[in-house]
Amino acid sequence: MNARMDGLMKAMAGNIQDIEHSLVVVSGRRDSAGAGIIWRKDGVILTNNHVVNGRSPSVLLSDGRQLPAEIVERDPEIDLALLKIDAGELEAACTAQSGQRRTGELVFAIGHPWGQRNFVTAGVISALGELETRSGRRVAVLRTDARLAPGNSGGPLLNANGEVIGINTLIFGGDQGLAIQVQVAGQFAAQVLGEPAREGFI
Repeated sequence: MNARMDGLMKAMAGNIQDIEHSLVVVSGRRDSAGAGIIWRKDGVILTNNHVVNGRSPSVLLSDGRQLPAEIVERDPEIDLALLKIDAGELEAACTAQSGQRRTGELVFAIGHPWGQRNFVTAGVISALGELETRSGRRVAVLRTDARLAPGNSGGPLLNANGEVIGINTLIFGGDQGLAIQVQVAGQFAAQVLGEPAREGFI
């Protein structure tokens, strides 16, 4: 491996590690937990609706603090939920701001599969697509071969720059992961919080 390639690989690894400060554990059930990301530094957390699955979820931060969370809003149709914890000056996740996703693009999934904290798997975008909800809404999704397991739900799918491009949601067909594209999450959060969607969302 030449020096340039080695430098690129180290930079990529650093980008992926940076997200760990914005990654949380969300506990919404007695016997299981999922992942979530810090969406805003004032304690707004984004995760899957099915991860919450309870009235009194809690959030474990990267610094070891475990805090009760309020459910701000949940949307079962697109499987997203916003939580709020009493904490400030947190490190919000960096989201991909522009550019179309491409089949074959290198991606990384990070979460807590089977309780393993901050576990990273790699793969590529296998396909771009949409899912239709029961009410006829169409949701933009990414399919990937980055390995997922229980505990990854609600965690981020990242590009090589360490930017969130999707929210990992379910295992599809046994060996494919399905992630909700980040612009869907951005639109959901903006609507709930009454603020403009993050600049550059496509």
